[in-house]
Amino acid sequence: MNKRKELLEKHPYKIWKGSDGKYHTYLPDEDKKRVPRKRNTQKEIEDLIVEFWKEKQENPTVEEVFNEWNERRVRLKKIKKATHLRYTQDFKRYYKEFGNRKIKSLEPEEIEDFLEEQISEYDLTAKAFSELKIITRGLLKRAKKRKLITFNVEAIFQELDTSDSDFCKVIKEDYQEVFDEDEMPIMMEYLEKNLDIYNLAILLMFVTGIRIGEAVALKHSDFDGCTFKIRRTETRYKENGKYVYDIDDYPKSPAGVRTVIIPKQYEWLANTIKKTNPFCEYIFMKDGERMHTQTIRLRQKRICDKIKIYRKSPNKIRKTYGSILLDNHIDERLIIGQMGHTNILCTEQHYHRNRRGIERKQDILSSIPEFQSK
Repeated sequence: MNKRKELLEKHPYKIWKGSDGKYHTYLPDEDKKRVPRKRNTQKEIEDLIVEFWKEKQENPTVEEVFNEWNERRVRLKKIKKATHLRYTQDFKRYYKEFGNRKIKSLEPEEIEDFLEEQISEYDLTAKAFSELKIITRGLLKRAKKRKLITFNVEAIFQELDTSDSDFCKVIKEDYQEVFDEDEMPIMMEYLEKNLDIYNLAILLMFVTGIRIGEAVALKHSDFDGCTFKIRRTETRYKENGKYVYDIDDYPKSPAGVRTVIIPKQYEWLANTIKKTNPFCEYIFMKDGERMHTQTIRLRQKRICDKIKIYRKSPNKIRKTYGSILLDNHIDERLIIGQMGHTNILCTEQHYHRNRRGIERKQDILSSIPEFQSK
């Protein structure tokens, strides 16, 4: 009786007696938002309501289980709001139809087939497939915890018939990933000659390798001479259907908590930064508002167009910085300290690119004795 009372109280629509003498209400519907229902007696309409919500609780759809898992994770602060948004977007992309299935109707083989089919349907990279597995594993583990399913969740992922050759390979050339030896001086000269608030942020990224989200979160209190502390980053999530740009009081990873050093040649940059918006909490402010990462991204693209080089995002500045440090054989501890990485392998595998132009590469190869013409 208590359960029945709980389910009736949960029902969002009222029950009323119509002019036809029957009892009416609405039930939620995914397509029509709500659908009308009627029965001859009040008990019959209440029985219908109880059965509807009981079914929802005991055999929800895949999407309902996912939402429960995702909302719970962000509520318990296991994930950030930005991650919650990314998981939601991934689910909507892949689970358009499969998400409407009742969780108890699923068999392990169906889930395996579904996951494998997404690879070819969406030309997934290995990384994208890994993210799909994260949300699938998460919702299935939540279903198992609620005793909605009984099969072994991990066995599904062990039985997947996939190999490296199944995934889409994205080939990115060096010129797309870093500013080369010819481009960087042109870019730096332009920034220094046109040093407004936007270009100041871009220049700081060039000489320190910090992330764009870390740059827009910098405060005056973070700076001490030619060093500054990284303690926070910008995060983006959706609230009431709109994107919200907020500050997360913790960087991307534990290794991101660090003190960054500005080269001596750019002491003037540190001094300029200290004088920028001196009466505001954040450094990079415009018209009384903190600047967002998106505005700086757009500015950088426009500059690339103006100086006629291949468009590159702020993350390519970071890759350029990492490549410069590695090319100059800087101490590994200094490199990972500046970059905010856990180990040097991360920098080498994901950030090291060849910055030399074609002519420079040709000169190096031509200087090899074995290639000298006789």
